[in-house]
Amino acid sequence: MMQASILVFGDVEELDFVGPWEVLKSANKVRPGIVEVKLVAQEKETPIRAFNGLRFFPEVGLASAEIPDLLIVPGGQGRRVAMRDAEILDFVRKTAKAGRMIASVCTGAFVLAEAGLLSGKRATTHGSALDELRGYPDIAVVEERVVRNGNIFTAAGVSAGMDMALEILAIVAGSETALATARHIEYEPPHLLNTIR
Repeated sequence: MMQASILVFGDVEELDFVGPWEVLKSANKVRPGIVEVKLVAQEKETPIRAFNGLRFFPEVGLASAEIPDLLIVPGGQGRRVAMRDAEILDFVRKTAKAGRMIASVCTGAFVLAEAGLLSGKRATTHGSALDELRGYPDIAVVEERVVRNGNIFTAAGVSAGMDMALEILAIVAGSETALATARHIEYEPPHLLNTIR
């Protein structure tokens, strides 16, 4: 079973984390027990208010979080604080050092950039933040929906996180599982099907 953690914080963009969460959770309906997904935040007991007003509780606090097989970092206005937070950056770096998969959605790419994980790599982010990401001279910024550099993934804005989660599923569980999951959630854009077939 793959252990996946999605890092959440105040003012996170809802679909940035809910999209990949839904994709990965739905994979269990196609192949039961294939992945466990947890929402991880700095404080387990503190409710989080997302950017558009959704309120929820994370499942795990960073202090007790184990290094996952896959860490997804969403974006949103809250990334401006998250990308400067030493505890968050330390957890991201520890996950990378352990050789696990790390993925960002939208402006979550800036957390990966500040952690030093995108240096010398291609990366993408939300269209409105591409120029800001170009401010990191050692990152090759590209306008693509999903970019993979070995075990590091970046996805463009918001809904692109679902595509990325399906690509990761194809890698770890095979394209048949990824395609079946896409069909289960009735999400089958042509570019996605071409990518994971």
